[in-house]
Amino acid sequence: MSIGEMLAATVPMARTLNLEFLETTPDKAVVALPDQSEYHNHVGGPHAGAMFTLGESTSGAIVLAAFGEQLSRAVPLAVSAEIAYKKLAMGRVTATATLGRPAAEVVAELDAGQRPVFPVSVAIQREDGAVTGEMTVVWTLRPNG
Repeated sequence: MSIGEMLAATVPMARTLNLEFLETTPDKAVVALPDQSEYHNHVGGPHAGAMFTLGESTSGAIVLAAFGEQLSRAVPLAVSAEIAYKKLAMGRVTATATLGRPAAEVVAELDAGQRPVFPVSVAIQREDGAVTGEMTVVWTLRPNG
């Protein structure tokens, strides 16, 4: 099962919004929110809540791609999130997430018995390439037990 399929199966909001998982690697995750009138705001673009879910889901995809091998000993949890809406989003929007710290550094902290915390940066773009939103989601790997 791919990371996108797993998230769609286990995260109801990802499934509800019909998110399209285009790329999920330890270096980058790319997820699209199709243009769906039932999730539009008062000006005809994707609702802020739908864009937040897109960004948070994209950050989760890269976390699973980068740290999936750690799931037997730690649970990834979002700690906080901040989003800035930069330009009017219309039509299909795509989010791209990147890790804010090297994965090896995060795993080394986990190996040392710590609970690592790390940021994931997300850029949300319209089809014309304009950045409509920027988001940072801070994650932790909570050790099991």
